[in-house]
Amino acid sequence: MLKQHLEDYSDVVALGGGHGLGRVLAALSFLGPKLTGIVTTTDNGGSTGRLREDDNTIAWGDLRNCLSHLAMRPSIGTMLFDHRFTAENELSGHNLGNLILHALDQLCVRPLEAINLIRSLLNITTRIIPMSEQSTNLIANNHSGVKVFGEVNVDDMDEMPASLYLQPAVEATCEAVQALSRADVIIIGPGSFITSVIPPLLLPSIAHAIQHSDARIIFIDNLTCEASPAGKTSLVDRIAWCNRLIGKAAITDVIVNGDIKIIGEYVSYFPLVSSHHPGLHNKLALVNALNEVLTSK
Repeated sequence: MLKQHLEDYSDVVALGGGHGLGRVLAALSFLGPKLTGIVTTTDNGGSTGRLREDDNTIAWGDLRNCLSHLAMRPSIGTMLFDHRFTAENELSGHNLGNLILHALDQLCVRPLEAINLIRSLLNITTRIIPMSEQSTNLIANNHSGVKVFGEVNVDDMDEMPASLYLQPAVEATCEAVQALSRADVIIIGPGSFITSVIPPLLLPSIAHAIQHSDARIIFIDNLTCEASPAGKTSLVDRIAWCNRLIGKAAITDVIVNGDIKIIGEYVSYFPLVSSHHPGLHNKLALVNALNEVLTSK
């Protein structure tokens, strides 16, 4: 098989939450319509959580974050989309982008239509798809059998959950499943492992699509240790969690930050830290790492 760079692939799909996935999408935005982001929609904190308490809606925050990462800057559209209210009233803390998406959702037949309207307004060619268009929450069972409800509380657990699931059980967005089924490359992570990376894999049709894919499946690890139960687990255990949910040893490559470049058979190390922020991946370094891994075998 011809070894290919990212731009030579016809369908690249990345899964995760707002910050980690947003950074990956921004790095790979040169792929345009060949790139798809499948976004976690279980957040129950902040502005998103307040909207979900008031109405039975999906979590908009991570979707907004990914759209914001992809939008051309500076522009009036992105300034409005990123605006957060600060006055001491009912709007305080709300993000205008979340409110716009929520309002458009009420005017549209589907949440995906609301997202596509914003993509059109912000001139975003990369596709952004919610993992599900139905409202659901992340639930964990601890090792004593106690149920922990919602992303915010799950992230505050003292140890990794014994199990994770979605409540209520919902269907994956059909476009997400279709994108995974035809993908040449699937990227999982980086991001909060339990609350951003894992939730899409809890949807059976998404896990099934990845399980039966012939794509290169690449896991990108976080730059720093998380302040959550996942921060106490090893890389091997995190990969095992993903593979167990997918239903087989699906992940073919792992990219980890390291001081020097080492391209391994399975785990490869690259200097990936942005010079602007130690918690962010350098976008060019990330693209180069993906290309080197893809062309190394």
